[in-house]
Amino acid sequence: MSRDWCVYLVTCSDGTLYCGTTNDLDKRLATHNAGKGAKYTRSRLPVKLATYCDGLTKSEALRLEARVKKQPRACKVAFLEAGGDV
Repeated sequence: MSRDWCVYLVTCSDGTLYCGTTNDLDKRLATHNAGKGAKYTRSRLPVKLATYCDGLTKSEALRLEARVKKQPRACKVAFLEAGGDV
């Protein structure tokens, strides 16, 4: 099973956080900043990478993304940096 997926958090221009998964982080960030990414980020450009966790299978990444999204805003970055092991 391929372990090239990651979960990432970006900070939007209005200070909000957006969480997503991808197997090509550089391309995904460029897509967000081109206004062609998630609908949520389109009106909050530019976005900047806050943190990410890589080396995951697609299934692991999707599960971690769901867990990150359940965290309070103040805990999301630390939670993801710890790989969800908080």
